[in-house]
Amino acid sequence: MLRMTETPAVRINDGVDYVVMPQWKLFLVQLLNIAVTGPIFGAMQGALWGPVVFLWITFGTIFAGGVHDYFSGMLSERNEGASISEVCGIYLGGVMKNVMRIFSVVLLVMVGTVFAVGPAGLIVTLFKNGGVGGVLSSTEFWLWVILAYYFIATFISIDQIIGRIYPIFGICLIIMAVGVCFGIFTHSEFVIPEIWTNLTNMHPKGTPIWSVMFITVACGAISGFHATQSPLMARCMKSERQGRFVFYGAMVCEGVIALIWAAAGCSIYKVTGGLSTGLQDILANGQSAAIYDVCAKTMGGIGVALAMVGVIVCPITSGDTAFRSARLTLADWFGIEQKSYSKRLMLCIPLLGAGAIIGHLDYTIVWRYFSWTNQTLAMIVLWTASMYLFKEKKNYWLTAVPATFMSAVSMTYFFYAPECLNLGTAVAYPAGIVLAVAFLGIFMYATKKQPKRA
Repeated sequence: MLRMTETPAVRINDGVDYVVMPQWKLFLVQLLNIAVTGPIFGAMQGALWGPVVFLWITFGTIFAGGVHDYFSGMLSERNEGASISEVCGIYLGGVMKNVMRIFSVVLLVMVGTVFAVGPAGLIVTLFKNGGVGGVLSSTEFWLWVILAYYFIATFISIDQIIGRIYPIFGICLIIMAVGVCFGIFTHSEFVIPEIWTNLTNMHPKGTPIWSVMFITVACGAISGFHATQSPLMARCMKSERQGRFVFYGAMVCEGVIALIWAAAGCSIYKVTGGLSTGLQDILANGQSAAIYDVCAKTMGGIGVALAMVGVIVCPITSGDTAFRSARLTLADWFGIEQKSYSKRLMLCIPLLGAGAIIGHLDYTIVWRYFSWTNQTLAMIVLWTASMYLFKEKKNYWLTAVPATFMSAVSMTYFFYAPECLNLGTAVAYPAGIVLAVAFLGIFMYATKKQPKRA
């Protein structure tokens, strides 16, 4: 891989996907693309296990998520802004490239759908609470409205909508998190439990921490979805020096947002017999109702307004970039240029059609499959970065350690989860660890067979 004096945004600049944008805008768009309801709802679900979730969000963000996001963005930037599936193929071979192509497209369509159904539900909640009925209180109606917007945003140039208004919504996302944090500390009845005195499993159903909590929190600590979004901004960077602030910085910011929402879940709701029963009850009402309730309790009427912007608009803006990334992944896969309208339509229509179908499936089931697919993709990207570092004669343990850890997380969940093999902890735990060690062994064997970069 040769280092270029000019970034893809400068060298290619097609006016559609390769467009130079300023660093502050890159950061806010990247944050909006990777964050939204992921670190909000995922962190609240993670809070069911109690304060132990704070440790995973903190260490996961610093040593896994930030590293993952930085390398996914910079490896794309140094390979003509290629989609993450193509990047993986460069360093892990053709078989893994095809696996990642399938994983990426499936994940992106699921993400786009999740970020359409969630906001549609919250819009309906707001209208029903305001006493409004009819078509405006129909989830079906709003789902189709959002999908129609997705089509437009996926199709047109990245700087027409995304580059212009998304930074504003990124700021709103930060303001909402700050508001929730302020509300927790200004209400004496909300008390964040101490970590060291509550390091127990507080999940009402007794669901094990390993590895379900790590999969559930997802975006708040590490997320493979981010690797599909980073190439969007890698195609818009003027200089490689912007990489740390844009990619690693946005992930750290997302981790802070996740910590705030996890704190809300741990402090606002009732704990019965050492179990998070109150939080379980509110989460049972759905993603939209839970987020609406936290905003209302911590910020009152202002919180409801911020909920509308932060949890309706922001997820939608990640949903459209998910479908946009899916379009670019397919374009790279089949070598279809995207400057012409007809070629973009060729990919946009079937992608949004698939989203419309998935949007009518059980939301909770879609989220579960999204979570596992998401973390498995993150695992593969970290192994890709490890091979790159090896070839560059750099310290590959920086990424190989979190890659091994995420391999254990992903494989354990695959053996344990009801929607996967459902084999129970007696099989899942040792199987996950053995496979993680095996993956590390395969990587070490591969490094012995390949020459380092001269």
